[in-house]
Amino acid sequence: MQYPVVTQALARRLAQSETDYMLSRMAAIREREGNPEGIEVQTFGQATAWYARTMPWGGFNTVKGLTFEDTRYVDEIIEFYRERGRRGQFEIVPSGCSGELLRALAERGFYQSAFHTTMYGMPRSPEPDFAEGITVREIEAGEFALYGRLHCLGTGLDVSGAPHVAANNQVLFGRPGWRIYLGFVDGAPAGAASMYMHEGVASCTFAATLPEFRRRGLQAAFLQKRMHEAALNHCELVAAQCAYASASQKNMERAGFRIGYTRATWSELHDAHIKQG
Repeated sequence: MQYPVVTQALARRLAQSETDYMLSRMAAIREREGNPEGIEVQTFGQATAWYARTMPWGGFNTVKGLTFEDTRYVDEIIEFYRERGRRGQFEIVPSGCSGELLRALAERGFYQSAFHTTMYGMPRSPEPDFAEGITVREIEAGEFALYGRLHCLGTGLDVSGAPHVAANNQVLFGRPGWRIYLGFVDGAPAGAASMYMHEGVASCTFAATLPEFRRRGLQAAFLQKRMHEAALNHCELVAAQCAYASASQKNMERAGFRIGYTRATWSELHDAHIKQG
């Protein structure tokens, strides 16, 4: 199997795959009757900014695709979030970075607050061979209450949010490019995962396992299942994101993934808007 080497072109394709799955996901949530989450999406040059009124977390209020060519839009993007009472964040990838762009963010009270690793792998045609007792299958229409519970408990969220999570993921069921999976250990529901396929790239967008079922091979099975599904759908790459040097990264490397790049998250200092005021 011939892996592509990391180039600027490959990095741009991986970065675009993140934008693509977020565009599809947020559009699906916005299409819920009355747009109850208050989703807004706006483009600034090559950059895309997302805002979610009811979901203040960084992942739903973030800017992807910003490059040095879009430095002139930084003030407009910051104002987009301030008008909505929110501090947005910028996700900066090495292929789009420049000293001028980073200086512009720093001068406006932003600082690098985190790293995140983008991985890439190859689709696999052979049927996956899971560890003993592991089963992975696609979700059925009536199973999103279960999905919400697995999502919350597997990520450390309060289970009271399960109906909210279920509603925002059920809108992906049957949507072009999306696959959602349930995982079982010895027949018991143990985890969930999802994937989005678009323009030859299969993005592993989420995976979580209940604490009591970890270290049994379910995450490896989720990766194998999605790599196989990517091959069946004629994808050329499989992309995924994880915390640097995390258990997720180790699982991905064992499955054959390589590091594409480490992106930086730039966040606003809490009093930056006051200082500029």
